[in-house]
Amino acid sequence: MPILNFFRRRRSSEVAKKRLMMVLSYERKGLPTNFAELLQKDLIDVFSKYPQFDSNRIEVEIKSKGDVYELWISIPFAKESGSR
Repeated sequence: MPILNFFRRRRSSEVAKKRLMMVLSYERKGLPTNFAELLQKDLIDVFSKYPQFDSNRIEVEIKSKGDVYELWISIPFAKESGSR
């Protein structure tokens, strides 16, 4: 049941496998192993200048689907102070 997977704790072996896959994908692309962290820091520096964005919640990931890799970036808008 998919809903039960939400409450299941991730085993350390699953986490380690995901980290290893990420490191290997970085190496294949010729990227430093901390590429996502460096990019996230740069994006936070840039978007913190604009109050329209919530720079504290910026996320950067490299995701894979089979042999296809994607750079995934989430830059959320800040909540409007006058709404509702």
